[in-house]
Amino acid sequence: MRVSEAPTNTIPLLTPYKMGQFHLSHRVVLAPLTRNRSYNNVPQPHAILYYSQRTTKGGLLISEATGVSDTAQGYPETPGIWTKKQIEAWKPIVDAVHAKGGIFFCQIWHAGRVSNPGFQPNGQDPISSTDKPIKGTEYTFPRRLGTEQIPQIVNDFMIAARNATEAGFDGVEIHGAHGYLVDQFLKDHVNDRTDQYGGSLENRCRFALDSVEAVADEIGSDRVGIRFSPFADSMDCGDSNPRALGLYLAESLNKYGILYCHMVEPVGIFKNKR
Repeated sequence: MRVSEAPTNTIPLLTPYKMGQFHLSHRVVLAPLTRNRSYNNVPQPHAILYYSQRTTKGGLLISEATGVSDTAQGYPETPGIWTKKQIEAWKPIVDAVHAKGGIFFCQIWHAGRVSNPGFQPNGQDPISSTDKPIKGTEYTFPRRLGTEQIPQIVNDFMIAARNATEAGFDGVEIHGAHGYLVDQFLKDHVNDRTDQYGGSLENRCRFALDSVEAVADEIGSDRVGIRFSPFADSMDCGDSNPRALGLYLAESLNKYGILYCHMVEPVGIFKNKR
């Protein structure tokens, strides 16, 4: 029998799955895909059609990366969720997904040093765990966050999660991968701090885990996922021991009881094995 003729109940991807409180009818998930069509960082009405076309009853969708604050942007016309206008713009998009029986999570994101003053409020330099720029790119030198400033960024993630819930999303996925701000704290090729957010593995993971805790406390751990890419070196953001980093993160997340951990296994993993 050809695969195309097999009964759907024998194809694992098309079998149901209970993900916490969410009953998925199948295991095919819409991954977050940046669209660069949210003019002035506000989702547009055409996104109603875009997301609803990709919705199936009981299917899980993860939104495109959505900025947690006005310092979070690094690309043109990407959406945010830090203003009332943005929240209101997301509502009909989320409603359209729910109308077709879909489950919709908002990926909340901060680009960190993957940015330029043109994307930042008042033309300031982008923030990061470090003041080192991304090698071989046109990105500018970032501003190293002071120890006392980091809780405010954690708070931005928490508020973004609250706003996503107000917009109607079923949960959030914290973007902790691909060289963006959370990853800039995690990876020792970038994080050169000497305070409680740098140095040891535990310290480098502190920002990520503080953000998870704040978001989980705000909207409930059963509505929270996080994405990591420990083996990747995206945006000049690599680590000397990615296996230890990934294992430590996974083990540490257990105590928060979050819904899922979205791990990315890129081509770079094979480079590290050679």
